[in-house]
Amino acid sequence: MQIDLYYTMRSPYCYLSTPSIAELVKEYDLSVRLKPVYPLAVSDETFFERVNPLWLPYVAKDVLRISDRLGVHFARPRPDPIVQDMVTREVAEAQPFIKKLTHYAQIASEKDKGLDYVVEVSAMMFNPAVDGWDKGEHLGLALERAGLDLPEFEKIAVSEERRLESAVLRNRKDQLAAGHWGAPLFVHDEEIFFGQDRIQDLVWHLKKAGLNKRKD
Repeated sequence: MQIDLYYTMRSPYCYLSTPSIAELVKEYDLSVRLKPVYPLAVSDETFFERVNPLWLPYVAKDVLRISDRLGVHFARPRPDPIVQDMVTREVAEAQPFIKKLTHYAQIASEKDKGLDYVVEVSAMMFNPAVDGWDKGEHLGLALERAGLDLPEFEKIAVSEERRLESAVLRNRKDQLAAGHWGAPLFVHDEEIFFGQDRIQDLVWHLKKAGLNKRKD
């Protein structure tokens, strides 16, 4: 059985969903097709103009509470994958970090290693011990742990930039067509589940659809 996972490389909720999804794949006869999309800061230019000012402080508290409950480390990535003035909320036109991370996620997905990529790269980026995930060997080692090769990804990202960008934008269209704008978004047979707190509901639905545990 397969599900689609719409995922952004900035969302703390996407990161917090990855350990649970990885465990499900180990336990059940289930595969995950990663469909990386850009965060709302990029895909919806009006998002931060419209969002309630109380939203960001709440999210900051909420993700710490969830990470504590799940027993996973958490700190905001340094640097932020989105280049943004957090006082004015203005998002810069050039977005080198999120573009690279999202294009790499698309490459990994095309190699059927999308979940491995987001598990390792997200865990590295949200690690309190990592200051400067974009420097040194952090990203390369994360890809290595996922069974991937950074030099290969760098080459593909340059030579196939336009195709990868088109694929990511197509993922966004598919996400909206499925019926939601946010991430993480899980989709199976036109049923959609938004948020890391809906994984239980997702599993309930998949079991009704015939999901079985993996055989030893």
